[in-house]
Amino acid sequence: MVEFKLEVVVLPVSDVNRAKDFLTRLGFREDVDYTGPQGFRVVHFTPPGSPASIIIGVGVTDAAPGSMRGVHLVVDDIIAAREYLISRGVEASEVFHDAGGVFHHGGTTDRVAGPHPDRQSYGSFLSFEDPDGNVFVVQEVTERRAGRISHVVYGSVAEVEQALREAALAHGQHEKELGHEDAEWPAWYAAYMAKAAGLGA
Repeated sequence: MVEFKLEVVVLPVSDVNRAKDFLTRLGFREDVDYTGPQGFRVVHFTPPGSPASIIIGVGVTDAAPGSMRGVHLVVDDIIAAREYLISRGVEASEVFHDAGGVFHHGGTTDRVAGPHPDRQSYGSFLSFEDPDGNVFVVQEVTERRAGRISHVVYGSVAEVEQALREAALAHGQHEKELGHEDAEWPAWYAAYMAKAAGLGA
């Protein structure tokens, strides 16, 4: 089977430097700022912990600046995310959930104030705009549905180290129960770390 991995979302902006300042203020990592002939420019940003990136620039899209709706960013704590955005000077909406209890409708249709009543994973949102009016939606995901992901992504080297330390402690207990060394420890570690990351392995 051919894998189609989402790599980049291109945001249409009118002022690249203003948009760049905004994304930097959000804490997104700048990976590339390339200028080519005839003013062509590509600026590449990656949100913290994201395998996909955002590109802004000149000549990278013919979409109207500010016309993007619903670029979704996922967090594990929607309240903390809102506080973070506000601390960075972003005008974030109040947290909301959809009246239908599933995915939100377009615009503000059927928005209900506050997080999902049961704080159901995938069920709580907030929104904000960049200086051009491109709309970002932040969605709280605390537990992935079974089969939703098939790989593990860590946000930093420190997170990998912590996951390995936790696996090592658990494996030590596992070997005590076995009563001998586990020659298949790599497979045990892999399964343990996948399960801890929510893969249900």
